[in-house]
Amino acid sequence: MARTVVLGNNSLTVGLNEFGLVHDFYYPFVGLENLTTARMQPHHIGVWVDGVFSWIDDGSWKGVVDFDDNALITTTSLHNESLGLTIHFSDFVDCDYDIFARKLVFENHRDDDRKIRVFFHQVFQISALGRSDTVMYVPDGNYMLDYKGRCSILAYAETASGAPFDQYAAGNAGIEGKEGTFRDSEDGELSMSAVEHGGVDSTIRVCVDVPAQGIGVVHYWLCVADSQTDLETMHALYAGGGFDERKQETESFWHDWLHTATLVDDVYDQKNASAIKKSLMVIKAHTDSNGGIIASCDSSIYNYGRDYYSYVWPRDGAYVMWPLIKLGYTEEPLAFFSFCADIMHPDGYLMHKYQPDKAIGSTWHPLVHGKRKELAIQEDETAIVVFMLSEYLKINNDPEVLRDMYDRFVKPACDFMVRFIDDETGLPHASYDLWEEKFLTSTYTTAIVQVALERATEMAAVVGTEQDFFTWRKAASALKTNEKSFFSDTDGHLIKGFLFKDGEKTVDNVLDISSAYGAWRFGYSPMQHVAFTVAKLEERLLDVSPSGGLPRYENDGYFKSEPAHKGNPWFVATLWLAQFYAEIGKKEDATRLLDWTMNHALPSGVLSEQVNPNDGSIISVTPLVWSHAELINTIIDIYGS
Repeated sequence: MARTVVLGNNSLTVGLNEFGLVHDFYYPFVGLENLTTARMQPHHIGVWVDGVFSWIDDGSWKGVVDFDDNALITTTSLHNESLGLTIHFSDFVDCDYDIFARKLVFENHRDDDRKIRVFFHQVFQISALGRSDTVMYVPDGNYMLDYKGRCSILAYAETASGAPFDQYAAGNAGIEGKEGTFRDSEDGELSMSAVEHGGVDSTIRVCVDVPAQGIGVVHYWLCVADSQTDLETMHALYAGGGFDERKQETESFWHDWLHTATLVDDVYDQKNASAIKKSLMVIKAHTDSNGGIIASCDSSIYNYGRDYYSYVWPRDGAYVMWPLIKLGYTEEPLAFFSFCADIMHPDGYLMHKYQPDKAIGSTWHPLVHGKRKELAIQEDETAIVVFMLSEYLKINNDPEVLRDMYDRFVKPACDFMVRFIDDETGLPHASYDLWEEKFLTSTYTTAIVQVALERATEMAAVVGTEQDFFTWRKAASALKTNEKSFFSDTDGHLIKGFLFKDGEKTVDNVLDISSAYGAWRFGYSPMQHVAFTVAKLEERLLDVSPSGGLPRYENDGYFKSEPAHKGNPWFVATLWLAQFYAEIGKKEDATRLLDWTMNHALPSGVLSEQVNPNDGSIISVTPLVWSHAELINTIIDIYGS
């Protein structure tokens, strides 16, 4: 199940599903410590009117969950024909405080005045085991409190006139065969049970009078902090009329943040400008205050795999920084580069992935291959950060940043890359490819290592470190000299790579978009070889399935569909091909793939990782931040000046 909208302030992150229900609730790091039980159930919202009860996800409500393209605030409407009601949602995470807030406007389509009872259900799992939390009603302040240790969450609702919720229920959920207190709502009344512990949930009820053909407004918020005292301080900002002021403050924050990219409104048409700004906000929502960029906060992937995507992959993060750099952002790239310097191994390389708190992430890469010790790394992840730093410095001539990052990251990284070259091949030692699957010396990794060393020599020249300059330039030149090693002996296309082991070379001839992209984008191989490889990709992979688009490589088995059609189309892969088309002047072909991408987004504009080749439905995490970064890059490449 996708996250149609992800809201956040770089500390609190909230993922909403296709009905606008809370599914993910991360605190205090983006993508780390999901406090919901989202794999089991969302936070429910129910409506009782004229003696009839309805959950907004029971199939009787129709509408679209969306967000504004000028602020990360939802613009959602759900309509129930049988009840004669429409609910308009405006949801946001406060820009300054760890508060998730939502405004519900109930539009009455009947000619009678009506009293509507609205039920808000909260189900958190603060403790790792889910069996030692507490939820209680707090009469001093009239709110519901969930807590465990140093994490506390406050839930509250009131009408626009300030009338607070009038009923509550605290109970168990997910243990002892109990579904949760939300079931207590279905008769329109709550039990008024005041406390429970273990695996817990709560529900509150607020009543709002809605005139005939008129509207009624309800405000709801969740505050999260390290202490109950801090909760009450934040709560006071919203209670009794402060809601609209905080909403306006948050709108202003997003308007100001997007101002850096406001030129998009002058350069691009409305559709593309909107896509850029929405993608920027998706990126920002996945950016942690420590500088890490989370690949995706969609926890639903855990239902189909062994882990989440809520990690910082240095490669994904570097690519995500590229459009921000192009559009003039500085704070986020600098924080990311500093994050990478802090997590770097003492020997000068980056590991597979990391948590946003800078701890090392999980991996499936072993430290031994047969009887031989190997590093569990993808070397391209180290090289891409060096390259992206050089891209930042090309636009922002900042000597202080250069001096700082040169010592902290560039020198140890480049010294490692020089050491990590095999004598027998003159090419990078084998590591895992950028798709994290195959252990080999790949075309893509060699291309990014070569350009990273080239760019590093430019930095060394500015800093004045002569030895580094000559050492790195010599290594980069040697890699360039050996580029013919990646031409297929069969037909000349760029191979995926090879593994040199015990004096024997095993070639992987698989057609892979990353080979063509790396060789082209980083200037590693002659254009004729890139073009020939692209022609093979067009012939054997592009649009071979009913849904269209391009798989990452031939016979990609990740989330394999039936029939497989040689792999699921990926947005990153398809957009990389569009960028190549834009470079060689095939604007019509580039535009077609860009339009394909936008046509396969959710109604909110959110992009997944990949789509089903048979029906075009989304597959895997949604959103994938890297997809949004490449969407911006592609629009810039096609239409930018």
